[in-house]
Amino acid sequence: MHITAKDLAALIPAGFTLGVATAAFQIEGALDEDGRGPAGWDTFAARPGAIVEGHSPVVATDHYHRMPQDVALLKQLGVDSYRFSFAWPRIQPGGTGPANRAGLAFYDRLLDELLANGISPMATIYHWDTPLELDEAGGWMNRDTAYRLGEYAALVAEAFGDRVARWVTINEPATVSANGYAFGLHSPGRELALGAFPTVHHQLLGHGLAVQALRAAKVPGEIGMTNVYSPMVPNSINPLDKISAGIMDLGQNRLYADPVLTGKYPDLIRAAKFFSSFEHPEEDMEIISQPLDFYGLNYYMPTKVAAGPGGGTVPSSMAEAMGSDLSATGSGATPFHVETWPEADITAYGWPVKPEYMAVALKEMAERYPNLPPVIITEGGASFEDIIVRDKSTNTRFIPDERRLKYLSDHLETALRATAPGGVAESVELLGYYVWSFLDNFEWSAGYNQPFGLLHVDFETLERTPKASYFWFQELIEERDLAAAADLAIAQAVVPDLPVEEGAEGTEAPDDDAALGASA
Repeated sequence: MHITAKDLAALIPAGFTLGVATAAFQIEGALDEDGRGPAGWDTFAARPGAIVEGHSPVVATDHYHRMPQDVALLKQLGVDSYRFSFAWPRIQPGGTGPANRAGLAFYDRLLDELLANGISPMATIYHWDTPLELDEAGGWMNRDTAYRLGEYAALVAEAFGDRVARWVTINEPATVSANGYAFGLHSPGRELALGAFPTVHHQLLGHGLAVQALRAAKVPGEIGMTNVYSPMVPNSINPLDKISAGIMDLGQNRLYADPVLTGKYPDLIRAAKFFSSFEHPEEDMEIISQPLDFYGLNYYMPTKVAAGPGGGTVPSSMAEAMGSDLSATGSGATPFHVETWPEADITAYGWPVKPEYMAVALKEMAERYPNLPPVIITEGGASFEDIIVRDKSTNTRFIPDERRLKYLSDHLETALRATAPGGVAESVELLGYYVWSFLDNFEWSAGYNQPFGLLHVDFETLERTPKASYFWFQELIEERDLAAAADLAIAQAVVPDLPVEEGAEGTEAPDDDAALGASA
C-alpha cells in the first residue's frame, strides 16, 4: 500500500514544483500545417517497420487544434507548472533562417493560455524533432547542427523570453545518441555503434550554445538541461560484473553529465577518444560547462548489468525497443549485457519498477558533483496497459490505473525523503517533480502502445478521459495547498502583521508577472 496523498503532501517542502510534461512531436500532430517543415522523425516514422504496428504521428493527440481544451484540463488538475517543447521545424522549418510566424503564433497562444490559468511554463527547446534538412546534412554527426541549435534558441528566446519561467535546452542527449545514431531504433535510424560519439559532443555543444543565446537575450527564466539517469547495478559480486556496470555507467550517465557539470569528459572516455579520429577544440568544454540554474534528471528505473554476451547490451532507459525485447540491438557486440529483475514488478515496456533506486540516482549525483546545481526531476512515470471501466447507468468511463498511481507516489516519496534533512542525498536541492506524461501520446518507436498519461486518449475519437492517477495527483496538489494555507494562517495568527507573499499557495492565482517566477 502506498502512502496517502495527505501524508505525501506533508513531505513536500515550500516552493516545490509539481508539474506534468509532454513533447511537441508526441502530441501536436498537424505535421504539414501552418508552415511547419518536415522533421527527420516524420521521414523515419514513415519507414515500413520503424514504428510498432505502423502507427503514425501525423495526428498524435491533435494537441495543435485542442490546446485550449488541454490547458483547461491542466488547470483542473491544479499543477504548478507544465513542461512542453517547442517544435523546431514548426518555428524554423528548415533549421535555418527566420522564424515561421504561424509557428510562433501557436506558442504565443499556448503561453498566454497557461499564464492566464496560473500555470508556470517550462519550455524545452530541443526534444528530438530535428528539421529534416539538418538530418540530411548529417544531423548530430555534423558540428554545424550545434550552431543551428544555438541560432534557433536565440529565436525562441526573443519571442518567448518574457513568459517562460524555466528553460530546458536539450532533452536526453543520451537517448538521441544511443537510439538514433548507435543502434538505429529512433530517427535518423543510423547504426554507428561507438562511431556515434561525435553526436554526444555536438549535442552538448549545442546545449552550451543555447545557454549562451538565452543569456545573451537576458531571459529572466531559469536555465538548465535534462538527461536521463539510470543507476547501473552489477548483477553479482563478480568483479567482471562490477567492471561491466562501471562501463555502462560511463556510457549512459557520466558521459553526458561530467562535461556539463565538471567541464571534462570522464578519464576513460578521454583515453578512448585519444585512439579515435574524433577531435574537438578545447574551448568547447568551456561552452558546454557554463553554470546552470538547475539540472534536469529524467528517472525511470535502474539497469542491472552482467559480464558476457546475452540478453541485450542497451539499457532499457536508452533503448525504447518495440516492447521489452532488446536482443535485436546487438547482444553479441559487447562483452556485457543487461539482465532482468525477476523480483520486480515491470511496466508495459518491460522496465523494472524499483523506486528505491531514485534515491541511489540522487545520492550518486550528489557524490559525483560537489557543485551540483539545484535538481528537478523533469520526467518520471510508467506505461501500463489501461483498462476502461464504463458505468452503464451514467455512460461515464473510469480508468483505475492503480499501478501507475503507486509508481508515481512511491517515486515521489523516495525523492522527497532522500533529499530531506538526514536523507541519503540531503545535499541535493530538489526543486520539483514532473510526471511523464500529462496525456497518452506517440511514444516514438513504440507508437501508441505504451500509455504513460494521467489522461487516457482514445486515438480514434481523440477523447480525453482522466485516469485514477489524474485524480490522485489532483488530490495531492489540493492537500499540499491546504497544508500550506493552514501553515500560513497559523503563522499570521502568531505574527499578525506577517505579509502574504504574492503568488503564495492559498492566495489568489498570480498574475502573469508573478507566474513567471512562481516555479522557483
